[in-house]
Amino acid sequence: MIAVYPGSFDPITSGHLDIIERSSALYSEVIVLVAVNPSKKPAFNLEQRVDMIERSVHAAGLNNVRVESFSVGLLVDYVEQSRGQVIVKGLRAVSDFEYEFQMALLNRRLKPGIETVFLMTASEYSYLSSSIVKEIARLGGQIEGLVPDTILEQVRERFAGLQATAGAQLVERS
Repeated sequence: MIAVYPGSFDPITSGHLDIIERSSALYSEVIVLVAVNPSKKPAFNLEQRVDMIERSVHAAGLNNVRVESFSVGLLVDYVEQSRGQVIVKGLRAVSDFEYEFQMALLNRRLKPGIETVFLMTASEYSYLSSSIVKEIARLGGQIEGLVPDTILEQVRERFAGLQATAGAQLVERS
């Protein structure tokens, strides 16, 4: 059975990798689908996000996981075209469930043969999101353990220049 785990993964977090690892144990194949969300302005371009996930998945030894990208159309159409039967969604809190439940019902209405499976995040990642990682990195905080080790330096480097710029702006204002 093929499962599709969609998201923007900007960047992939340790919580995302946990869901990928657990999904790979449940399904014969997992497609991590990096989606373009026009309402978001990503810190990393599509190719960088795909590469970061591929490196993280490879380092974790997940041989039944592949990474693809998606920018146009409905998720359920992609799932059907890829011969997937399941959409995997990770949930951190009850607040995630309300939105994801609506989407699952809508997707089922659009394509009745495709199911959505919810996996609760591991408790140590229940607070973690890509947005939080980016904010911590922008402010020069420690992101070890928040993202896979294979991409740690890339995330730090992406935000190192922003820290210097922000610091210069603070000095100019004083």
